[in-house]
Amino acid sequence: MLASEPGAARLASLCLLMALAPFAGAQQPANAKLTQCFTCHGQDGLAKVPDAPNLAGQNESYVVKALQDYRSGARKHEVMSMMAKPLSDADIAQAAAYFSGIQIEVKKTR
Repeated sequence: MLASEPGAARLASLCLLMALAPFAGAQQPANAKLTQCFTCHGQDGLAKVPDAPNLAGQNESYVVKALQDYRSGARKHEVMSMMAKPLSDADIAQAAAYFSGIQIEVKKTR
């Protein structure tokens, strides 16, 4: 019986954690294609590379339009045009909802 074998409980716990990992983040996108956005724009919507814009709290319709335009070629950017090409309308809607749903706090510095 598996439960009586040494380490079986740890193995079962590990399997359960791995199975639940995709659900760990409240705003974690379900679509694996969208996790590619995190490389430059960050899972928290804060840019991780120079020249990539922060997307946290960005207007949802703006993100939709930008991605549609990159995909169609109406808006050109070497990396973004390539990244947007394989996205479906549903992928675009999900990315826009994800990044616009990130709560940000704006602090006045002066």
